[in-house]
Amino acid sequence: MKSENVIQTKSYAFAVRIVKLYPHLAVEKKEYVLSRQVLKSGTSIGANVEEAIGGQSRSDFLSKLSIAYKDARETSYWLRLLRDTDYLTSSQFESIHTEAEELCRIISAIQKSTKRKQMDHS
Repeated sequence: MKSENVIQTKSYAFAVRIVKLYPHLAVEKKEYVLSRQVLKSGTSIGANVEEAIGGQSRSDFLSKLSIAYKDARETSYWLRLLRDTDYLTSSQFESIHTEAEELCRIISAIQKSTKRKQMDHS
């Protein structure tokens, strides 16, 4: 039986939360520009994790994971901006931003360990 892939599971769950956040921002708050940005970057994290998992080489894996990391950082930015412009309450922000930061930490740790393994095999 295959063990759970933590980053795959967490990035997917995060994307689901982002998709559910979008109508709150667009319909209830009437915010259209930032909501599209956070939707795009927030769902792209998991998509790039999936691409990394299907990578053809270790360098391909690292390349896709690097994009996922950048998307997670970008999502963090948009979430902070939404909070600071009063489209998200502090509690709404804390709840989802904590997950974005956790994704950054996990992806960064995977990148470091993969690079270390790459160096060990060189």
